[in-house]
Amino acid sequence: MHTVVVGTAGVTASDVLAVARAGARVELSDEALAAVAAAREVVDALAAKPEPVYGVSTGFGALATRHISPELRAALQRNIVRSHAAGMGPRVEREVVRALMFLRLKTVCSGHTGVRPEVARTMADVLNAGITPVVHEYGSLGCSGDLAPLSHCALTLMGEGDAEGPDGTVRPAGELLAEHGIAPVELREKEGLALLNGTDGMLGMLVMALADLDTLYKSADITAALTMEALLGTDKVLAPELHAIRPHPGQAASAANMLAVLDGSGLTGHHQDDAPRVQDAYSVRCAPQVAGAGRDTMAHAALVAERELASAVDNPVVLPGGTSQAFGTGGGRVESNGNFHGAPVAYVLDFLAVAAADLGSIAERRTDRLLDKNRSHGLPPFLADDAGVDSGLMIAQYTQAALVGELKRLAVPASADSIPSSAMQEDHVSMGWSAARKLRTAVDNLARVIAVELYAATRAIQLREGLTPAPASRAVIDAVRAAGVQGPGPDRYLSPDLAAADAFVRAGHLVTAAETVTGPLR
Repeated sequence: MHTVVVGTAGVTASDVLAVARAGARVELSDEALAAVAAAREVVDALAAKPEPVYGVSTGFGALATRHISPELRAALQRNIVRSHAAGMGPRVEREVVRALMFLRLKTVCSGHTGVRPEVARTMADVLNAGITPVVHEYGSLGCSGDLAPLSHCALTLMGEGDAEGPDGTVRPAGELLAEHGIAPVELREKEGLALLNGTDGMLGMLVMALADLDTLYKSADITAALTMEALLGTDKVLAPELHAIRPHPGQAASAANMLAVLDGSGLTGHHQDDAPRVQDAYSVRCAPQVAGAGRDTMAHAALVAERELASAVDNPVVLPGGTSQAFGTGGGRVESNGNFHGAPVAYVLDFLAVAAADLGSIAERRTDRLLDKNRSHGLPPFLADDAGVDSGLMIAQYTQAALVGELKRLAVPASADSIPSSAMQEDHVSMGWSAARKLRTAVDNLARVIAVELYAATRAIQLREGLTPAPASRAVIDAVRAAGVQGPGPDRYLSPDLAAADAFVRAGHLVTAAETVTGPLR
């Protein structure tokens, strides 16, 4: 099994995917454990002093003005976890919770949080045991980070609340820890707060969305090319020199992908045959411009994710300087900050939802064109076998249109909202968790939209008797048929075909099939 080593300098997107989705083991580097121990010395030194220090010897949020005496500080840390574990609604997915826990561990290992090394080790042990805390859909405002979701994870470290075991059964967390020989954590000064205060949930969902969208944007380039072929369109609009004079990188990549798929096609270039047309419709001709803009949006979002993955997000944080000698001659200090605010992540989560909605929208317009006998240049109405007796793919397009309508609603930005909390102390929040949750739904729906276009375009190409599709198109058609998606014929129960097409797209098999001919797509 793959092992991810966590150091002090952050983690990569591939690390997150390995732990969240592939169940990779987690190890802590010696450097990380040394940094964690050094930061803890700073916290211990400050805890011994009479002066109040936020997060160490005070209350939290609007209650930060109260100085907490030493004998109550362990209870303070336990209580913040218990009281903040206030989520409601359905459970979030296992991969989201694993990403959440792993990214919190990443910040702990930076040496800026002040927890003890045994806390970091326990976090790694829980991940490696396959124990997944029960985290609920609702509870995070995205500032101070994902408080409620992280609190449910911290509750598991304490041996409280519920968690899912490696067998998928939800049980009391204390029982699961005991079965795996993991001692519950007894929290001390600063530790409860350090486990709760980060953008880890929204960041984990951003990383996973970017991975999924990378596959879906390549898939959309392929289905756009298939539709161009089925409509007897011209691939001249994909020429590299046309895209070089408007040098958006994503646009050039998308056009290059479409051109690679269409190489050797006997269908493109017939737009002047029976019903001459000067240009193809926007949904076909401008496919690279729309998909390319989405690709560039992804590039920006990936840059934000990369920065956040290298960040230590907590409040307060332990920094060099001050009176403690834990950091050498410079000492150490604890400082409050606002780095937990989720705005940078929330904005790009919303931006990606906008791009996903537009990609879905243009794919649906292409699909509708394939089904309309007045615009499909010789294809039968709704690609039906015997139109009138058969309805063909009429209602498949209804389903696709409903999904696009939902995508447009999901594109409304969550980050434009803010609801004050904590007696107006936390009076501006990011709503980044909400942005991430709706983006996950948008990505799911986008895969379904692309699947419907794939279903329609492959059927339409097969109905163009006497014309030979491109080798890559042929490879896609053969692969999708082998996956259980049936071709042209009389009406049948469509839902299984659409589900099989969805699974084919989502698993990356569409991209793989095309790349057997084209080589790696961009």
